[in-house]
Amino acid sequence: MARRAPVALAAILLSTTMLGGAAMAQQQDWFVPGQGQGGAAPAQQPRPAQQQQRPPQQQQRPPQRAVQPNPAPLPPGEQPPAAVIGIVDVPEVQRNSSAFNAVREEIEKRRAKLNEDLQREQARWRDEQQALAAQRAGLSPEDLRTKERDLQDRVQDAQRIFRDRSRAIEQAAQGSLMEIEQALATVIRQVSASRKVNLVLPRPLVIYNDPPFDLTAEVAQQLNRVLKSVTVPPEEATPAAASAPAGQGQRPPAQGQAPRRN
Repeated sequence: MARRAPVALAAILLSTTMLGGAAMAQQQDWFVPGQGQGGAAPAQQPRPAQQQQRPPQQQQRPPQRAVQPNPAPLPPGEQPPAAVIGIVDVPEVQRNSSAFNAVREEIEKRRAKLNEDLQREQARWRDEQQALAAQRAGLSPEDLRTKERDLQDRVQDAQRIFRDRSRAIEQAAQGSLMEIEQALATVIRQVSASRKVNLVLPRPLVIYNDPPFDLTAEVAQQLNRVLKSVTVPPEEATPAAASAPAGQGQRPPAQGQAPRRN
């Protein structure tokens, strides 16, 4: 169990560092035309009678637990060895890791590109909605509903593509982090074995320690030796190619219908 502790620790700290932007990438304010026009269905009112009756029923039947007898003593076991402690600062190892920095830069670049594409599409959707609102007086109610429905369908399809892209970026980040995590756990065990260390603690949990206890520099150097880079899976070209024709193929009908109404 003591040998597996660095693996779990490295997994937690690596995941929290690299995937901090995952929630931000997924929690986009998606733009939906005509949103908020319809009222939401009112929530059902709770039944006061049932709520007042449930507590008395629960109080009348308190759970009865059988008295547990004292467990029988176990035979004497083998005592653990004397602790030889080492300390590793995982965030510092990450800052000095060429593979970790390369993965972080690539993931941040993909997230920035996704946000740029999303903002550009949202601006296009707003322009189309404003153009449709300006044409409202010259359209019949049926034609107006048809055009609004068509715009909403295209917006929903584009939103699905953006969600798929965001999910693919986070999956690529997790896969690359797993490879770094496994290499880091192996390096920590190697350095610990060379120092005769049988217990490794993260530096944030230690208030004070002498420098000889710190294994961070050796771990960082060895990690760069065994893992110089990590290949991040490339992005699929299908979602990006599918969103471009959708936006380009929708403009000609809108422009071609305007002269007919004039």
